[in-house]
Amino acid sequence: MTAHPDSRPGPRWAALTALLSTSVLLTACSSGSGSSSSNDSGRATSGGTLTFAVGSDSGCVDPQQVASNETIYSLRQIVDSLTDQDSKTGKIVPWLAKSWDVSSDATTFTFHLRSGVTFSDGTPLTAQAVKDNFDAVPKLGALGTLAQGYLSGLESTTVVDPLTVRVKFAQPNAQFLQATSTFSLGIESSASAKKSPQQKCSEGIVGSGPFTLKQYVQNQSITLAKRTKYAWGSSLWSKEGEAYLDKVVFKVVPEAGVRTGSLQSGQVDAISSVAKANEAALKGGQVNLLRRANPGNVFNLGLNNSRPVLKDVKVRQAILFAIDRQQIVDAVFPTGTQPATSILAHTTPDYTSLGSDLSFDAARAKSLLDAAGWKAGSDGIRTKNGTRLSLDVTWFANAATNQPALELVQQQLKDVGIEIVLKERQITQFATTLQAGDFDAVWGNITRADPDILRSQFSTKLANFYHLPTSPLDSLLTQQAATVDAAKREQLVAQAQQLIVRNAYVVPVVELQTQLGVAKKVHDLDFEASSRIQLHDTWIG
Repeated sequence: MTAHPDSRPGPRWAALTALLSTSVLLTACSSGSGSSSSNDSGRATSGGTLTFAVGSDSGCVDPQQVASNETIYSLRQIVDSLTDQDSKTGKIVPWLAKSWDVSSDATTFTFHLRSGVTFSDGTPLTAQAVKDNFDAVPKLGALGTLAQGYLSGLESTTVVDPLTVRVKFAQPNAQFLQATSTFSLGIESSASAKKSPQQKCSEGIVGSGPFTLKQYVQNQSITLAKRTKYAWGSSLWSKEGEAYLDKVVFKVVPEAGVRTGSLQSGQVDAISSVAKANEAALKGGQVNLLRRANPGNVFNLGLNNSRPVLKDVKVRQAILFAIDRQQIVDAVFPTGTQPATSILAHTTPDYTSLGSDLSFDAARAKSLLDAAGWKAGSDGIRTKNGTRLSLDVTWFANAATNQPALELVQQQLKDVGIEIVLKERQITQFATTLQAGDFDAVWGNITRADPDILRSQFSTKLANFYHLPTSPLDSLLTQQAATVDAAKREQLVAQAQQLIVRNAYVVPVVELQTQLGVAKKVHDLDFEASSRIQLHDTWIG
């Protein structure tokens, strides 16, 4: 099949309309009386600096290695992708590739690149540069948590001519076209692709995006500057040519209350991770709250299935039934957040509702623990053969909701006789923690607008961070990635979700809903398909 360039759309709907749009694949919503696009003063104006406060820093400025939203917000702006994904329909559309051909068995993808594109170091975008990227990404291993999974099974990348590149996989790979729209496969210059992962993390990379990395001060700030003469934006963007903004500064402000106060006082123009406790303070003022549910894997307790206690499916299932998801949502998360009803969020293509399998049932949890031989001790915590039923849950300080949510989980599990010890680590330790397997459970989520995220996370043939045993799940995950039949793929993905949830390989808890606070003077600060932000069309006025 062949994709041809779409005509560039006319002016987009106001952001409020866009954020209220609902489609089969992806949904979004907005609150407040206005939106980030409404402007009574007239047309968009160029210039100015946008200051955006985020809660954490991943300690790395390579888009291909970063998985935390707080850092992705900035790094998404410095790289372009071969394709883009419409946030309302899920459709894949042109960006750096003006068109593409996909073989009938989805093993071979041929991309026809736009001419005239350059990286910020002046070198041109060529088929060789794409090849250099796709040759380098698999070598990232666990450091490229998302990117290397997207290219698993890569057989070859061939330069057909200077502007044509052919990517061939050893087996059908239906997810790959969507993967080319992600920041994780954002195209970097050949020189950057040839650097070591460590160099790219600390020094940054050269991309072809609408902004360049001007300065990085770890745990303090990331500063971007407008790329002059930029002229090859996504076909989804309303503005052609350069971005409006001259500069964007992402400041790391860990405390949610301080971020809120900074936005109210005008010290910053936008903030990430608006907590439920801070919503009231921002409503009714010169601020819009923008919300969108993230597709992909929901927030979950990622259980280490190799731990002796967690090898027992009854114990894992007891943890699953002991959690009151609605109570956690109501107490901690922003307005509109939904409790998990599968391992996938409801905004993910091929999501299947498994809400009945994730119902709160403390009595059932206790019965499962009884059947597994765990008896209540004098302090209420269960023991078996002298061993205390105690688990460490590792979490990272990259979202204000993490700690209060886990403290509620801790209390709920204590009520059925399971002790939870919370262990905080810095977000910079996320990849190494998973790679080392030094945890009983890890709290986290992964965003992607394609169900193949399940294979990336749960196939024993890939990283297998949660140490799942080989099972029929592997075959389902491999098959869904190989089929080009949409109905068949949906069926396979549904079966995979059922196996993950019913075996409690991990314990889904709550969907991630991205909620941003944005000053009303900021216009067209929009969500892209993965609920991260796109700043090319953003302006201040």
